[in-house]
Order: sequence, then structure tokens, then C-alpha cells
Amino acid sequence: MTDLAPIRVLLADDQALVRAGFRVLVDSAPDLEVVGEAHTGHEAVRLARATRADVVLMDIRMPEMDGLAATQAITSDADLAAVRVLVLTTFEIDEYLFAALRAGASGFLGKGVEAGELQDAIRVVARGDALLSPVATKGLIARFLSAPGARADHAPDDLAVLTDREREVMTLVAYGLTNDEIADRLGISRMTAKTHANRAMIKLGAHDRAQLVVIAYETGLVRPRAG
Repeated sequence: MTDLAPIRVLLADDQALVRAGFRVLVDSAPDLEVVGEAHTGHEAVRLARATRADVVLMDIRMPEMDGLAATQAITSDADLAAVRVLVLTTFEIDEYLFAALRAGASGFLGKGVEAGELQDAIRVVARGDALLSPVATKGLIARFLSAPGARADHAPDDLAVLTDREREVMTLVAYGLTNDEIADRLGISRMTAKTHANRAMIKLGAHDRAQLVVIAYETGLVRPRAG
């Protein structure tokens, strides 16, 4: 099929049976390979460094260090800049999922995910895209930002560093458009669309497109609407 090296996957979950199940699902795809298993957040961070995994499948609730803290530790480490985190959880609680995105996760899935969906999700985040349903994400962020005591980490003034085109592309990213769709909408090439998105991420300190979406909502560039 291809001579490309398989995508290296690290499994982080405190339950051995869960890890075993995910190992079977991941290793059944010829372009994916499990390179390690962690049962705590600390171990996930250590193995992310040791194995140079491309994608970490991260549980949220783990002993010693939870998945949110482990995600933050991985995505804030310059030496692990290429590592992507995909959160897998049975705890579909808004605060956890939004916190996971803020911490640098590229997306999230429920643990009941089907094999093909899981494999595709790994491929999506491995190539640097966000695994986010625009509808679900808008609802998630809308509920979080409207909650009592909610705070935003970014203010509208943060967007002053962007060009008009970067701001336009960032808006479309937040609406869930792919690079190809953005290119068609704006009459530019796919590579140009990707470049503008990447420049916006660099200027705003976003780890990936998922964080760019969060910042777009927090700054009011895109306003969540109920329903």
C-alpha cells in the first residue's frame, strides 16, 4: 500500500482491559502501531517522550496525574510539539471536554467508539487536523462560556496580531471547514489556506486547530448560538 512508517500510538488508561481492547483496534490497521501503554498520567508523559508517539489516546480520569494535566504537560513541552492528544472518555461532562481542548487536546471521542471511527480519528489528528464536530463544539463552548463564573483565557485584543485574511481563515476553521473548503470559499489554494491557519496558530500560541477554535469563541470572533 505504502512505504510510509505507521502512525505511532500511545495508549493511556488506568484500566488494563480498556488498553487491551484499544490495542486490538489500533493494531488491526496496517498504518497504525501501538508503541506503549501507560496506566497513569505521569507514565503517559514519560512514555510520550520515550516512544516519540505521534498520537496519545488519553483517558481523563487516571491516578497520580489525570489526563487533563498529562495533556497539558505534553502539549506545552516544546520537545513534544509534534505529539497529538486524542481524549477518550466515558465521562461526557462539558467541563472536562472543554478543559481537554484548552489543555491542547486535538479532539475527543467516547470509549464506545467503533474500530473504524477510532482508526480514522487517529489519522485525522496525526496529520494535524482537529477532530471536532462543529455542531457539538459550538454547543459545548456556548454552554461553558455562559456558565456562572466561566472565564475566557483570551480577549478580543489578542486578535490584533492577525492579518485580515488570517482572521477570516480562523473564522472558517471555527465553523468547522477543512482547508479544501476554506480554499473554495475564499478562492485561494489549499496550501494558502493552511498557511494562513498555521500563522494564526503560531501568533496566538495555539497548539493546533482545536485550540484555534476555542480561541475564536473565547475572543468573540465567532459567537456561539444556542441550539
